Amino acid sequence: MPRRKARASRSANSKDLAKELGTRLRENREKRGLSIRGLARYLDMSPAMISQIELGHGMPSVATLYAVANQLKIGIDDLFRDAHEHAQKPDAPPAHQDSPVQSVKTRKIIRLSKGIRWERLTPKPDPEIEFYWVVYDVGAESCPKDSLIRHGGIEYGCIIRGRLGLKIGFEEYLLGPGDSISFDPQVPHRQWTVGKQPAEAIWVVNNRHSDTRKRLLS
Repeated sequence: MPRRKARASRSANSKDLAKELGTRLRENREKRGLSIRGLARYLDMSPAMISQIELGHGMPSVATLYAVANQLKIGIDDLFRDAHEHAQKPDAPPAHQDSPVQSVKTRKIIRLSKGIRWERLTPKPDPEIEFYWVVYDVGAESCPKDSLIRHGGIEYGCIIRGRLGLKIGFEEYLLGPGDSISFDPQVPHRQWTVGKQPAEAIWVVNNRHSDTRKRLLS
């Protein structure tokens, strides 16, 4: 019974997270004066996909979340600021708002589709730096092989456990524990788990919105 209750609780939290994420995306889209069809056209997605995300019918993939956030010019943390609270770890002590320390027990967590989890490592949202503990479950991938991600800034990663594959442009790399990488994420790229063990890493994106490519939205 306890396991069933735990699974039901995780499922309920996931639904709450998806609903709150969808609401925030809709609010930001409307602030930009965009229709669902307009945003879908800019992103080369179907209006139905945008609508399903805004209604909270499931969590988007990393690729979809980045694409929408980039075009709406919003930070990832802005989308999950309220939703994080539902994902706080059980039995966590109250957080001290002015403390520079981020306790492992009070990390804010994002659970995306395809078995990917981000845990924020800063005690407060940072407009310039995205600093995460990232977990890729077995078989997880940031995007399909034929749909790579691009965004601004500089990206850094260091593998803690497991193995992670990265494709950057035409090149592929395999990273194991202790390996680190830095690259320009404006080059099309993707990440995926290699082997039968989840991959865990420290990941940083610096100034993601400094995209020098021509923006689709003004």
